[in-house]
Amino acid sequence: MTFESITFAVESGIARITLNRPDKLNSFTGEMHAELRIALDSIQTDSTIRVLVLTGAGRAFCAGQDLADTDMQVVNGKMPDIGNVVEKNYKQLVLRLQSLRVPTIAAVNGIAAGAGASVALACDLVIATKSASFLQAFSKIGLIPDTGGTWFLPQRVGMARAMGLAMLADKLPAEKAADWGLIWECTEDANFAARIDTLAKQLSVAPTKALVRTRQAMHAAPSHTLEQQLSFEGGFMRELGWSPDYAEGVAAFMEKRAPNFTGE
Repeated sequence: MTFESITFAVESGIARITLNRPDKLNSFTGEMHAELRIALDSIQTDSTIRVLVLTGAGRAFCAGQDLADTDMQVVNGKMPDIGNVVEKNYKQLVLRLQSLRVPTIAAVNGIAAGAGASVALACDLVIATKSASFLQAFSKIGLIPDTGGTWFLPQRVGMARAMGLAMLADKLPAEKAADWGLIWECTEDANFAARIDTLAKQLSVAPTKALVRTRQAMHAAPSHTLEQQLSFEGGFMRELGWSPDYAEGVAAFMEKRAPNFTGE
């Protein structure tokens, strides 16, 4: 189908979603959320797709919510229900990304602000250009970090840094974000596209199910005791130990060749 606010393409097992409102720094609207739901649901049902790359068009990754969007307007003197916007759009987007059947890469090509920063952090790997930055801008308009921001930030950088980012609303340069462990990698702008392609191709031939189970196990860990987590890991190891990709991985290791994983 034709999208207005995003682009969506699939090639060689790599799905690419680009937030495509460059004149508005790719800020979110209700229409963009609806299109993202369609694209992500399509990825979820397409067994040929092995990895998702999420990025933005132009000079920004995403500037967060478009405050001029219909859902954010005052109507007959009544303030909008922002909680409903979060529940209807942002909660659904984060949960879809976190439950996606393939690994995800956020390719942060510029400013990632507000919900845009949190959506990037909802992906499995975050790669940013050196010119990119992350901004928790919510305190500037009297709100709190949403879209999982209050969950992702303390886990990634610790409570002290998370609180500072949220309360002071200072820009965090991508290089410092990488140093702090907020993101996986920061790379030179000139090398960014090639680096994203390399990582996407690497993940597109990896054992997809094992990567997704890794995500699930790591996100489950904070709510488990060590004993519970060991049992949780055991359940996934049992499942994966019976998978075709495990059999292929062992065979390739024994035969000293590159594995041919199918994602099954």
